[in-house]
Amino acid sequence: MRYKNHSKYLILLALLFVSTLNFGQNTPKFKVVLDAGHGGKDPGTMRGSIKEKDIVLDVVLKIGKILEQNKDITVVYTRKTDVFIELRERANIANKAKANLFISVHCNGVKSTAAKGTETFVMGMSRTDTNLDIAKKENGVIFLEEDYNEKYKGFDPNNPETLLGLKILQEEFLEQSIELASEIENNFISKNNRFSRGVKQQPIWVLDATVMPGVLIELGFVSHAEEGKYISSEEGKEEMSKSISDAIITYKNNFYSATLENNFEPAIVKDDSSESNNSKVPETTEHKGKIYKVQLEAGSSKIDTKPANFKGLQNISVAHENKIYKYFYGNETDYESCKKLLEEAKKKGYKSAYIVTFENK
Repeated sequence: MRYKNHSKYLILLALLFVSTLNFGQNTPKFKVVLDAGHGGKDPGTMRGSIKEKDIVLDVVLKIGKILEQNKDITVVYTRKTDVFIELRERANIANKAKANLFISVHCNGVKSTAAKGTETFVMGMSRTDTNLDIAKKENGVIFLEEDYNEKYKGFDPNNPETLLGLKILQEEFLEQSIELASEIENNFISKNNRFSRGVKQQPIWVLDATVMPGVLIELGFVSHAEEGKYISSEEGKEEMSKSISDAIITYKNNFYSATLENNFEPAIVKDDSSESNNSKVPETTEHKGKIYKVQLEAGSSKIDTKPANFKGLQNISVAHENKIYKYFYGNETDYESCKKLLEEAKKKGYKSAYIVTFENK
């Protein structure tokens, strides 16, 4: 691939990122975009009468039905029928909706009949041979689109050099995506008794082009006799839809907060105890724009924010929302600085800590 085409591709994604930078964090309701992979002229993976496009559409509709019962969640679908939707349009739907989360559902299939297991992908740069093959499969639908070369500016899903050129433009959302992916895979194991191949990072176009946390879920292998039968059955689709829905709701409860503009303002609580006199906790700044904090934990109990209660960490803030207290470490205007705080928190034992973004306008 020529460098000229590579540059055009990165510019395209950069412009998309800039034009949608504020998407996903300022909506009154938690908005989820559900994407059933493939469709129409693109059946996806097939084995006998089993078609990937049919399984994933059923699962997505079941997920949506569950989520729509929650008054605080709005669901947007990239497709609700057997139609072909271009990858570019799938990303556009999510970005235009100003979604908080993007969920793409797929099935796996390989020549070997022994391969099995669920796996959930987030945008990333790891490249084992197996993952690269999956990325090529999911990106390969590009070739079914008209004028694909012009639309994707030289992006070739079969060219490793193209995959090497992908950038994680939404880096600040990667931690959240990984947390959601982990929750999904844990549910598959504990609730559905499925074999999990784990959470993986892979450059997949539709995840790169959506400017919000997102995951691509592989429900299992249709090429595996037992697993193919399960994921195409009504019982299997019901069970896996419930596990994915539960993970999304858990993610919402743990991660999503309305912005400062929407009256969710983390209040810095000063601690006047002797344990904190040596280092005064700073007041909330008047910074306009994004503020980054590390969420340490959440629960129904109110905890004094003195360092002794947070393994020696100082500059602790607390927010109260829907009877839940959320505790944050730090108050940074720079994402890279907050990443250092996240590393520090995890070394202290907060293994599930993550970065939360607030918009102060």
